[in-house]
Amino acid sequence: MSAVEEKIASLGLKLPEVVPPLATYQPAVRSGSYVFTSGQLPMVDGALPVTGKVGAEVSPEQAKELAAVCALNALAAVKSVTGDLDKIVRVVKVVGFVASAPEFTGQPGVVNGASELLGEVLGEKGVHARSAVGVAVLPIDAPVEVEIQVEIAD
Repeated sequence: MSAVEEKIASLGLKLPEVVPPLATYQPAVRSGSYVFTSGQLPMVDGALPVTGKVGAEVSPEQAKELAAVCALNALAAVKSVTGDLDKIVRVVKVVGFVASAPEFTGQPGVVNGASELLGEVLGEKGVHARSAVGVAVLPIDAPVEVEIQVEIAD
């Protein structure tokens, strides 16, 4: 088990299996010393634990927890192409999409769930640039979706 996976376990979490694509794409792609993940939904054991819009059917607190699940799924996607999460030099960029009720403006707080998890797991390597975007709807009515870009060492 890698040091990163040991840290995940110490937080009481488990690195999940890679979430299979819902359409025609790869969960992650390596280009040079970077890995780009596809948008990761908060899938747990093949299903969404909750659906709907944040600020309506889904509370901001629930959505923040779901964003952390997305980040774990993104790390699983990174591992699928690198074989070892200890190869991560740093998380370069995180993009979070939040399916938002029309009046909801707390997207940054929701995406903090992903950012905070990456920071807890990777320390300084988890510090990143980020975008948090409100959208009308996400695939299969997911409340949140997160993609990451990481630099890796060979």
